[in-house]
Amino acid sequence: MTLRIRVSWPAGHTTATIDETPTSTALVGALPIASTARTWGEEVYFDTPVSVAVESGARQVVAPGTVAFWTEGDALALPYGPTPISRGGEPRLASPCNILGVLDGDPRILATVRDGDPIRVELVDEPSS
Repeated sequence: MTLRIRVSWPAGHTTATIDETPTSTALVGALPIASTARTWGEEVYFDTPVSVAVESGARQVVAPGTVAFWTEGDALALPYGPTPISRGGEPRLASPCNILGVLDGDPRILATVRDGDPIRVELVDEPSS
């Protein structure tokens, strides 16, 4: 099962395709989520009501546009470029994160998110089995 979520903020929105994982199942069960955006270098992250364990495929260095879940902060992390701890141009997350999926469009759209923006995550369409 794959499904899509929409992430919206005052200056724009994007969608992402999410794979079925224990973390994504917990996240979808909590949608819709309204939160406050935080920025860390070229990463947007925000609190969720979801708390899960680190999964076996968790990674710290990811591709731009990866949809990741930061278990230490119960937050969704959306990197689109280097963070303060990156080496070179890679997105490097604060710690290994569970990988949920990938943004559908150009991840640079996230550059329009400002620290403190209201942010909303919702399901785009019903999952099909």
